[in-house]
Amino acid sequence: MERLFESGPDTARQTAVPPASMPLAARMRPVSLGELVGQEHLLGEASALRSALEQGRLHSMILYGPPGTGKTTIARLLAVNARAAFEEASAVSAGRQEVRGVLERAEHRRRTSGEPTIFFLDEIHRFNKAQQDTLLPAVEEGLVTLVGATTENPYFEVNGALLSRCQVYELRPLSDSDVEAVLRRALGDPRGIESSPPVDDDALAFLAARSGGDARTALAALELAAETAAGERVTLAAAEDALQRKAVRYDKGGDRHYDTISAWIKATRGSDPDASL
Repeated sequence: MERLFESGPDTARQTAVPPASMPLAARMRPVSLGELVGQEHLLGEASALRSALEQGRLHSMILYGPPGTGKTTIARLLAVNARAAFEEASAVSAGRQEVRGVLERAEHRRRTSGEPTIFFLDEIHRFNKAQQDTLLPAVEEGLVTLVGATTENPYFEVNGALLSRCQVYELRPLSDSDVEAVLRRALGDPRGIESSPPVDDDALAFLAARSGGDARTALAALELAAETAAGERVTLAAAEDALQRKAVRYDKGGDRHYDTISAWIKATRGSDPDASL
């Protein structure tokens, strides 16, 4: 279980304690492979992805999975271990000019220092086919190593030409024990909230169980609960108040639409009214 859990050029080599003004989830982003939690199917000792991360072997990839499971972290750790420049953009807001700027900086690095560039494109599914096609030459020529992140099935949302040049890795929601490990680390780490009031075990267990496998959601709720506790102990009631409802993501038309319907049917058949709510 001891393993997962930002725009413009970045070396991604973060060693200093981040400022307390940053959100807890950002402060607690893993900075080494030893801090990664979860994704054993991808990051086991003999896995291809773990080997690539450890050795800094660059290859373009699509990271597919729900929020808070480590997509950005994996991209950043790859950049650290490969000693690569890290460029980040969101397909929600990035336009042609921003992408052109990324590619121009990558070309400059290649000419002047030979430093490779990792281009992390969040929500890559939000680029249309024409926008995705503009990335093809840079990926084919090795100008950038593309790491695309998406919560949607890439086999439907990423065009075939680009997909064929990338390895697809599917990330899964973190287990309750993994999320709880992340929360406990945040309570004892200089980057976290180690000076916060005590937190009851049942409060941590509740946040882990109700986060929907999303470490970011759980950390945000823990931070809110600690801030509103005003120096008092963080109880189960405080945790419930911070995380008001179970984080079940319902995406009509996506894979989890059918997972949610299936879970509801099973709960109804099993006469479990709480589970079906």
